[in-house]
Amino acid sequence: MSPPAGNSTGSGLTSLLPLLLIIVVFYFFFIRPQMKKTKEERKFRENLKKGDKVITIGGIHGKVIEMAETTIIIEVEGQNRLRIEKSAVALGSISGQPLDKK
Repeated sequence: MSPPAGNSTGSGLTSLLPLLLIIVVFYFFFIRPQMKKTKEERKFRENLKKGDKVITIGGIHGKVIEMAETTIIIEVEGQNRLRIEKSAVALGSISGQPLDKK
């Protein structure tokens, strides 16, 4: 007996289906949420202004005193001032609203 002369491309497509499903799951559960979080953080950093209270990624609490294009100067306890990169700001309170701790 000879093998059935059917459409052999159907079996190739069904073997790729699990791989495609895994890619879709990774996109919706890992890549897309990370892109959304990055976009929100960028928007937050762009909206910083003088007087906002911030927490850096190193855990330093301070108040924004001056702003430049890529850096900000924050005032910490005791009238000390630190120049940090905007990307080093992790959390903050804009216009006196409380810090978000999600």
